[in-house]
Amino acid sequence: MSKPSLTDLKAFQAVAEHCSFRRAADLLGVSRSSLSHTVRSLEQRLGTRLLHRTTRSVSLTESGERLLRRLKPLLSDLDTVLEEASSSEGRITGKLRINGSEGAIRLLLQTVVPRYLALHDGVELDLVAEGRLVDIVGQGFDAGVRLREAVPQDMIAIPVGRDMRILAVASPRYLRGRTAPETPDDLATHQCIRQRLPSGKLYRWEFHRNGQDVAVDVPGALTLDSSQLMVEAATDGLGIAYVPEPYVQAHLNEGKLVTVLEAWCPPIPGLFLYYPNNRHVPPSLRAFIDLLRER
Repeated sequence: MSKPSLTDLKAFQAVAEHCSFRRAADLLGVSRSSLSHTVRSLEQRLGTRLLHRTTRSVSLTESGERLLRRLKPLLSDLDTVLEEASSSEGRITGKLRINGSEGAIRLLLQTVVPRYLALHDGVELDLVAEGRLVDIVGQGFDAGVRLREAVPQDMIAIPVGRDMRILAVASPRYLRGRTAPETPDDLATHQCIRQRLPSGKLYRWEFHRNGQDVAVDVPGALTLDSSQLMVEAATDGLGIAYVPEPYVQAHLNEGKLVTVLEAWCPPIPGLFLYYPNNRHVPPSLRAFIDLLRER
């Protein structure tokens, strides 16, 4: 039996982790037909079926699960060895993949990323913004960036920014002729711009004051799944939005929005970059962490 190449093994890993030839092909920069041929050739070399394929889905066979389980740490270690060999000559290379919320990725782009790319032009930086919380290890990411409360407990976490607040905001036009809410219960008489979470559930607005925690199922005719769109809707006078402070700071400075219930919106731990504590940190990620700590 001829031994499969490293390219063959990485092709299988990509398909297996994403359960999709299309997504894996996009990630690898090859055509779906070429990728399918590569995986079929690998199966023929190994003499076993690795994937169940239908027109709608891709899943691992028992043999495929065993191979992926053993293969992932080996390929990860190999990537680290190659990066370290390159960085030993003073230049860091490879790919660094980071997953985070849209707001988190935007903050990285505004702060750390420009300098990182300037210092380490041999690194391919892959930033993925999505609302849902993913298993960064299972999805092939080196690190994630989320609010501290969303970081899994078994991860090493490093602050990206300062503490922040989630603010209830509305436009002066919306509040004109209305009594601004003074307590969370007063929201029952207002139009609130509700938020649908990636899970499909509606977010309950959570407030805190003097040791009292309050969670409110707010009323409202408009529901959105993007903080940026919620800010735009609030600016247009469509109701009260409840969003992270960085999304609205410029609008507050310009007077397009004002805060309500501010005493009920204390600071909370902000964004943190996190990564597994049981893995060797590749040079590309270590360099990114060093820049975060400099800030």
